[in-house]
Amino acid sequence: MKIGFTLSVVAVLLSCASIAYAADPNPLQDFCVALPDNKAGVFVNGKFCKDPNMVVAEDFLFQGLNIPGNTSNQLGSAVTAVNVNQLPGLNTLGVSLARLDFAPYGLNPPHTHPRATEAFFLLEGELYVGVVTSNPANANQRNKLFTKYLKAGDVFVFPQGLIHFQINVGKTNAVAFAGFGSQNPGVITIANAVFGSDPKINPDVLAKAFQVEKNIIDYLQAQFWPNSN
Repeated sequence: MKIGFTLSVVAVLLSCASIAYAADPNPLQDFCVALPDNKAGVFVNGKFCKDPNMVVAEDFLFQGLNIPGNTSNQLGSAVTAVNVNQLPGLNTLGVSLARLDFAPYGLNPPHTHPRATEAFFLLEGELYVGVVTSNPANANQRNKLFTKYLKAGDVFVFPQGLIHFQINVGKTNAVAFAGFGSQNPGVITIANAVFGSDPKINPDVLAKAFQVEKNIIDYLQAQFWPNSN
């Protein structure tokens, strides 16, 4: 019963994502199964299509979302993405999804999805989630934070491009599923991008931007910033 309910919710999340205005263009044919980038020869805005006569059922299949992700890391969380890079049949369809696993007090750190809105469904556990607005037009106002404690069965929406996060505030593992309005929503983890880029951003730039001493920036840039995708 629980598995059936989970599948129903995931289907609803994907349906909502497909109805919403997505960043991806509408398909011009029944399907466009993606070719691996290493076989395409050149890169385009999206993916080249596999010969329709060569398409098989496996091109539309991904298996493994029933398997918990490995949360034995610095953040205590894991994301199992199912986008066009894992499921080529999603190419041009404007949707994707992910499974998120959280150890007790595990964190999915502040990040954005530049190409998609996220519909987030909590299956098990209790999470504290939040989303921050973009810079207000009125310079006297501040970016607004919206937060909520989620329990099993709750759905929360993170608008496209806005910084958001999730943290497990319970003493047990938490499991969530997310639907996205893009075949490839992308992820920008804020701390990784700012302090862990390669090459590094000039510390003087960050020291002035954050209004802190340069030695603090040097310390942060020297840390290991795990990939939270």
